[in-house]
Amino acid sequence: MRRLLLALPFALLPLAVAHAHDEHDHEHGSLGAHEHGVGRLNAVLDGQALELELDSPAMNLVGFEHQATTPADKAKVAAARKQLENPEALFNLPKAAGCVVSSQELNSPLFGDKPEADHDDDDDDAKDGAHEHHHDHSEIHAHYQFTCATPTALSNLDLTQVFKTFPATQKIQVQLIGPSGQQGVEATATAATLKF
Repeated sequence: MRRLLLALPFALLPLAVAHAHDEHDHEHGSLGAHEHGVGRLNAVLDGQALELELDSPAMNLVGFEHQATTPADKAKVAAARKQLENPEALFNLPKAAGCVVSSQELNSPLFGDKPEADHDDDDDDAKDGAHEHHHDHSEIHAHYQFTCATPTALSNLDLTQVFKTFPATQKIQVQLIGPSGQQGVEATATAATLKF
């Protein structure tokens, strides 16, 4: 399955070229710009394996991007993490598909994770404040792998619950690879169902 995500950047090369002007988006190799209200999702269905990778500005999921210091902020981070830890409900996978989580990983500086190594440390002298700017934009990264007993029951991916759970998310830029090929689509709360 790892080979699919490794191949994904090559399959998405046209999208990467379109966003090449964004020099601050180094986190997790994501292809879109950090834009409040906009998340990114890579979805790959290959045989019985379903892999979902969600990247979102923390603002969309918890309402802020700074480290949680107040009890209220800490509660918001804990609540968002708990919701992200239940991907079966969040992505509303059809029960008939028999999908079970085989692995999941959540990363964010807000969860106490260390930020990934800064790729722009060498460029700090090129632009004053670039380092601080990079950390002002906290992202939340969720990576899920499912094994589905009946993958043919996965005819679509319903993101309705993602929009309901995280209402500050206005749209999700989706790269979907499945039995019918590859497609890039933009999901919104009113158009949240995508066909595989």
